[in-house]
Amino acid sequence: MTSARDIAPAKLNLALHVRGKLPDGRHAIETLFAFCTDGDRLSAEKADALSLEISGPFADGLPTDRENVVWRAAEALRESSGAAASAVVRIEKNLPVAAGLGGGSADAAAALRLLTSLWNIDPSHAEKVAPALGSDVPACLLSLPARGEGAGDRLTHVAVPELSGTPVLLVNPRVPLSTSEVFAGWDGVDRGPLGNWREGRNDLQEAAIKLVPQIESVLAWLALQSGVTFSRMSGSGATCFALFDTEAARDEAADAVPREWWRLSTHLR
Repeated sequence: MTSARDIAPAKLNLALHVRGKLPDGRHAIETLFAFCTDGDRLSAEKADALSLEISGPFADGLPTDRENVVWRAAEALRESSGAAASAVVRIEKNLPVAAGLGGGSADAAAALRLLTSLWNIDPSHAEKVAPALGSDVPACLLSLPARGEGAGDRLTHVAVPELSGTPVLLVNPRVPLSTSEVFAGWDGVDRGPLGNWREGRNDLQEAAIKLVPQIESVLAWLALQSGVTFSRMSGSGATCFALFDTEAARDEAADAVPREWWRLSTHLR
């Protein structure tokens, strides 16, 4: 194999409960991860030296060196496995940056999958290096429904077959939002454990709205759309999502999204 391709699926947090702080200073959370069928697209081919190329609607300003987590993922995989290999990795950046969709983490995870295959490396090395790259990277490496605990990196596979194929609409007000700033704005109140995700919460929503008030408008707009069965903000925002009972209802809503907002019509995996 000299080249490979993969999708970095958009990550959604169907619920996200913040329970406190971990000994290392990170926040302790309980969340249910779900993934879409669409997202960024990556490809890789063998080369004499490691390099990174980025294109797509959200490529502007993204680093193409070690400042990019995809580059660090490649280096970590090579170091862990001892592989004497390199590649050119190309990212088609379709998801907005700093949007609560796990974009960078999903890209790093996709790069790990790609390079594991391209360099003929045991997948255990990808699993080993994923947690150090970011709390969401282990979940994105799996890209299937999972309950996340700890910092979100302690995973339990969850079977939710009723969600597979569900039409979903993602909407973002085109305002980037720093995950660290949102967590810093959390009020520190533990409102209890995560049980049924539909009855759960996103404990970061209030802090995110204070930073980006447009989130409240997006959530209110989604809740009014015909055919919506569930809606919430994902992760630390600012992207919000709505699940629909039919593709037709989702597509009708997508056509009506205000032009200044970004939208993506997709399905849950």
